[in-house]
Amino acid sequence: MARFEVKLPKMGESVAEATLTSWLKEVGDTIEADEAVLEIATDKVDSEVPSEVDGVLVEKLFEIDDVVQVGQTIAIIETEGDAVADAAPAAAVETPTVAPAVAAVEKTVTAAKDSVATPVVSSEDRFYSPLVKNMAKEEGISQAELDGIAGTGKDGRVTKNDMLAYIESRGTQKQAPATVAPQKTVVPAAKATASPVSVNGEDEIIEMSRMGKLIAHHMVASVQTSAHVQSFIEADVTNIWNWRKKVKDSFEKREGEKLTFTPIFMEAVAKAIRDFPMINISVDGDRIIKRKNINLGMAAALPDGNLIVPVIKNADQLNLVGMTKAVNDLASRSRGGKLKPDDTQGGTYTVTNVGTFGSIMGTPIINQPQVAILALGAIRKVPAVIETPDGDFIGIRMKMFLSHSYDHRVVNGALGGQFVKRVAEYLEAWDVNTEI
Repeated sequence: MARFEVKLPKMGESVAEATLTSWLKEVGDTIEADEAVLEIATDKVDSEVPSEVDGVLVEKLFEIDDVVQVGQTIAIIETEGDAVADAAPAAAVETPTVAPAVAAVEKTVTAAKDSVATPVVSSEDRFYSPLVKNMAKEEGISQAELDGIAGTGKDGRVTKNDMLAYIESRGTQKQAPATVAPQKTVVPAAKATASPVSVNGEDEIIEMSRMGKLIAHHMVASVQTSAHVQSFIEADVTNIWNWRKKVKDSFEKREGEKLTFTPIFMEAVAKAIRDFPMINISVDGDRIIKRKNINLGMAAALPDGNLIVPVIKNADQLNLVGMTKAVNDLASRSRGGKLKPDDTQGGTYTVTNVGTFGSIMGTPIINQPQVAILALGAIRKVPAVIETPDGDFIGIRMKMFLSHSYDHRVVNGALGGQFVKRVAEYLEAWDVNTEI
């Protein structure tokens, strides 16, 4: 018998740790190669960690809500035969190293247990996960206030649920003591605690998913942070509609990829950002961070109805074929739950397609710490006035609305309007003879 170490895989350059959210297998369970053993989460995505060998789970080294560093051993699987030294790596998972003998493995396990007992700590000698730190920062919770929150995780660690409960009760904690005569206290709307909702025997209570809670938190935090303003413009995309209809079949046959409208729109957005680089910024207190890279976030719907925003890195450097492959790859892996944490990091501007659900326009919430987001409305066949040298006439055109939400703290109406107008101009100027 040999013992195999299941390690936390590398999940991208910007991700150094993750929270263990659930065990999918228990000690004594038989596990097949590529079968998921546990689930982990960063502040962006959930992922599964698969086994690379067949065997039996004999030891778990971490508990739920523990934070695990990349490369740390999470579990031990006992396998038949000699230790596996050259196991084929699973997708998106680093090949773990295997101790050459049982004694060496036991030494490794002991070291891992020691690392659980003495985790990396903050400057205040208490450990906080990146998710907890981000939530505290977004809610304006000071270090002293954070240190006072009672944790329900292992060794008293503060978990995400502890933070959500604390944030929800924060308003009531500021109310006057019960021994004082009741007074009507004015609480800012953004921080007010919602009134209890009464339910009866006919109502159904549904617990929000982990991702649902995170999305809700991020949306409220964004509205509290940014002064949202919107600009709208209608674009004539008849040329794009006709061109795509003409080339989509030959493109799919040649490239093995479906040609949707999304990469065409993303290419136009990337060009417009090059023209107006002050859209590609973030705010840090009283400073503006001008981003060098143009990394486009692409909001994608998940099977459970939630949205996730994978990122196309250096989108302005891709031609249409490259953009199409990037869009299709991220969309496919989003639906299949195969995104890696690094796939959702580093976005500088976001595009969301509300037209997918039949909406002609929308007012999307900015994806922090970005300062703007563009909503693509549904493409509609409409009667329109067409101007020609011989006069105006009515014709049938394919049109859509572009809805641009931007942070009015740093993006004024002129810049916000000019940017979305430039996107429309790129779309309307599409050459029907474009070769791809």
